[in-house]
Amino acid sequence: MKSITILGSTGSIGTSALDVVRQHAREFSVYGLAAGSNVELLADQAKEFKPKVIHLADRSKIAELKSLLTGQKVEIVTGEEEIEKTFDDASVELVLLAITGIAALGPLIKAIEYRKNIALANKEAIVSAGELIREIAEKNNVKLLPVDSEHSAIWQCLEGSNGNKIKRILLTASGGSFRNKTRKELEKVTPKEAVHHPRWKMGAKITVDSGTLMNKGLEVIEAIKLFNAPLEKIEVLVHPESIIHSAVEFQDGSVIAQMGTTDMRIPIQLALTYPKRLPNNVKPLDFVELGSLTFEKPNFKNFPCLSLALKAASIGGTMPCVLNVANEVAVQAFMDGKIKFTDIARVVEHSINNHSPKLNFTFEDIFSICQSEARKAELFITNLNGNKK
Repeated sequence: MKSITILGSTGSIGTSALDVVRQHAREFSVYGLAAGSNVELLADQAKEFKPKVIHLADRSKIAELKSLLTGQKVEIVTGEEEIEKTFDDASVELVLLAITGIAALGPLIKAIEYRKNIALANKEAIVSAGELIREIAEKNNVKLLPVDSEHSAIWQCLEGSNGNKIKRILLTASGGSFRNKTRKELEKVTPKEAVHHPRWKMGAKITVDSGTLMNKGLEVIEAIKLFNAPLEKIEVLVHPESIIHSAVEFQDGSVIAQMGTTDMRIPIQLALTYPKRLPNNVKPLDFVELGSLTFEKPNFKNFPCLSLALKAASIGGTMPCVLNVANEVAVQAFMDGKIKFTDIARVVEHSINNHSPKLNFTFEDIFSICQSEARKAELFITNLNGNKK
């Protein structure tokens, strides 16, 4: 049995991963679970999967969690430094990183230093510090196994390439919930509307990012850093049906695409079972029922976040980190009703236009930038609201 730890077990990726574990109970044992504040679900997961250690980020709910798990043989920990207890045991082979946002960077570094293979479901850490992460992963002989459907698709297409050079990567995008809306209509988008996706069941932040197309911009940067691919060889292609999860074109004109139903359990399971492929209960792809596949170019005018992400990618250095931090702050402000949907791009643009990037940087630089740029973005939002009054 493969012993695993899931960081972010109560989110959409974490719960889907545990469904995979549930289906393949003879393949996996769960050593550790970590969650933010959902004590009820975390307690239920602990009772079912019987991990050795669980971590709750919200200290104020520790007493409640302990009460819910009275009589259970499980160590309960909290605090940033304690999260490593969920995977520091020698038996743990793989850590699924499903924590949202840049908050995942610290645990990711620790897991790599403990030489645990990583099933990577967090893009923000790679976007911000991908070069450094790849470096320490190679140093510690750690595999980074993509979980995002697009990067899993690219990875699978490249697996059989035998080292042949690629011509381009076709990174597909659903187009999000607001693909056909006008600029004026986008200004009126509400948080409730923004967390609904037409194809995928995802967390709130990533669904909003999908609506602005920032998610696709972040995925371009992630592809650059994961696969060492130059920006000019990555093309974003809007594919509303979300059946082709991405494709790779080789020098001879051959295009290899990875296809499948829109169910995250497929890429999650592959990352957990790699190099094996196991059966699952996901609905098979029915080509006759599907009928046709459509494609179009992204609308850069209505969705400037994608252009901003490509700009940050072309500049490189610490600029992708600033892009990511500003976007996190802006999305939270939008969800809190402080700014409009279209203001997210304004916040991000202000941040990248006022940052002098460092091309050579350390993890300490990244952590420092995350704090300072978050404060600057929050101040810009405050001033933005003041100017509207």
